[in-house]
Amino acid sequence: MKYVNKSLQLAEFARELLTKRSLEDGLPLISKYVKDVIGAERCSIFMYDADTNKVWTTLADEVERITLQADKGLVGYTLKAQKPVMTNDAYKHPEFMPEIDSATGYITKNIITAPIFSSKKEIIGVMELLNKEEGFDEEDVRFMIFFAHYVSGFLELLHTFSDEEKRAD
Repeated sequence: MKYVNKSLQLAEFARELLTKRSLEDGLPLISKYVKDVIGAERCSIFMYDADTNKVWTTLADEVERITLQADKGLVGYTLKAQKPVMTNDAYKHPEFMPEIDSATGYITKNIITAPIFSSKKEIIGVMELLNKEEGFDEEDVRFMIFFAHYVSGFLELLHTFSDEEKRAD
């Protein structure tokens, strides 16, 4: 297993994440860590809003905020299936949305997604990695599931806090 010896790196990541007090501070750290460990080029973290049935990026490397209906694309498929999706030929996957590549100017070769569950076992978001040079594999899928669970508490807490602040305004 290629991720067995990553425990020290994970412990350092966890210590640093505990110092972050906002999504804006924590998400770049989450993105950098998961990209470094798996070897992906880009990371996006989509949060799910059940009230509007939309997903939006809280973080998307080198791209402006992306907002989609929650039933669109591989992220929407991940939400619906409530399980990871991996494809090493993005353009051949029936749920892939090439129009996002057209809008951003980025070419997606391969993708891996993982749902992020709240403590109530409800999906609060989706983590997506793009373009691993040698392609994604089943060990990457297992790590993504683990890592999505690992960071879910941080994301849930800050997302809940943000929602409460919006209601107070």
